[in-house]
Amino acid sequence: MSANDSTLIASFIAGDQSSFSTLLNRYQKRVYGFIFSKVQNPDLANDIFQDTFIKVVKSLRLGKYSDDGRFLSWVMRIAHNLIMDHYRKKSRLPLHESKHNDFDILSRLIEPDDNVEFRIIESQINHDLTMLIEELPESQKEVLRMRLYKDMSFKEIGEVTGVSINTALGRMRYAVMNLRKMIEDRNLIFTQ
Repeated sequence: MSANDSTLIASFIAGDQSSFSTLLNRYQKRVYGFIFSKVQNPDLANDIFQDTFIKVVKSLRLGKYSDDGRFLSWVMRIAHNLIMDHYRKKSRLPLHESKHNDFDILSRLIEPDDNVEFRIIESQINHDLTMLIEELPESQKEVLRMRLYKDMSFKEIGEVTGVSINTALGRMRYAVMNLRKMIEDRNLIFTQ
């Protein structure tokens, strides 16, 4: 019987390089298939696949993976984030109307026929993000919800909340900054 992921991860962290090779062999087809389904380009898929496992190795060595038995989900989330980064850099990922914030809509890349693993990962990301949003100050939470969930312009948000457009923009910016800080503090993986 082959070793489980947790055993292989612990062995790799302890210095056994072959343990990581076993993990890579175990999941490479699924991870590559997921990446290719999103980018539809074999060279780009190979690049993102390599970047994914480089990030996995670095994160494992830095102790940024908490072993909760969901190694594949964690790897898939890293791959997903690298795909998002690629589209963001190429300006092909649709951003919200405003150029004043950098909060993009994750769901634009989601396809209806995505596999179950991806839907589980997406669900976990959405759950984690929702929980983090709940921790924001009320004024930031209010602007974030109006902007992202109601698709309101900053002018409309200002009118509804009784503040200037600049104040609404500032609250959105602070909301995004606070979310990033919480994500970093808790070692969650939403972005590269």
